[in-house]
Amino acid sequence: MSKIAFVFPGQGAQYIGMAKEISEISKAAGKVLDDATEALGFDIRNLLFESDEETLMITENTQPAILAASIACTQPLIEAGIRADFTGGLSLGEYAAHVISGSIDFKDAVRLVRKRGKYMQEAVPLGEGSMAAVLGLSREDVIETCKMASEKGVVEPANFNCPGQIVIAGKVEAVNEAIKIATEKGAKRAMLLNVSAPFHCSLLKPAGEKLSRELENIVIDKMSIPVVTNVTGKIIESETEIKDLLVRQVSSSVLWEDCVRTLIENGADTFIEIGPGKVLSGFIKKIDKGVRVLNVEDKASLDNTLAVLKGQ
Repeated sequence: MSKIAFVFPGQGAQYIGMAKEISEISKAAGKVLDDATEALGFDIRNLLFESDEETLMITENTQPAILAASIACTQPLIEAGIRADFTGGLSLGEYAAHVISGSIDFKDAVRLVRKRGKYMQEAVPLGEGSMAAVLGLSREDVIETCKMASEKGVVEPANFNCPGQIVIAGKVEAVNEAIKIATEKGAKRAMLLNVSAPFHCSLLKPAGEKLSRELENIVIDKMSIPVVTNVTGKIIESETEIKDLLVRQVSSSVLWEDCVRTLIENGADTFIEIGPGKVLSGFIKKIDKGVRVLNVEDKASLDNTLAVLKGQ
């Protein structure tokens, strides 16, 4: 029997118009956007459909926007009776996974990630931190590269996305030094990313501390679907771990490759990326060519996914 994993994208996948088609053809998806509007106190449809790239790129806007779009895009699958056996997400996407699992209420989650975005942006003054993608080096080489470059300041692995693609984050000078060292070590490419803060490194610990205080007010319910977590790359064993994992996630490496391998080890053979873009689909195909990868972000991709799943 095929096992399905719903997976959700993180920051960087956003674009104007995400979830528009789905929200127009699914009443449940439209209600998700209504709920987000009510929870946030501003019109989420305006942000998703009518704003500009610059506004959408502001981290405290990006995070609730992607979360709302992802949960909206999940509704037609649920309405069609498609149920996930597992769920997970990249960074911000882990919040969508918790909503779908039932462990965190959607309205709580959308308010929480708006604050998470704000705290992450505030943790490091603009211009002091950066991130870079390193292509074509092993995990061990990237870890060694960061150690060597750290004499210039904090620089750490931030995202283990898939074999041969690892993102690093830290202080500008240290990241630049790491790019130089990675290139000398034979990286195919090492390039700066267009981001506003050095996410998923120890410089973000103050953001995690603020998020921890917000999480004190959040009720965690039972997970109805197992959730894989970025911090360990494993399936969460108990609801009591969730808050601590979400706090640690802000300043820890995202072990996405490990998450995917864990899901495959547990029998997942069909991955559905839900929400804007196909970034995770690309990573998953590089991690294991043998699994089926689908996505849902608009009517065409929804129709294709439903057709494939009905045909099995």
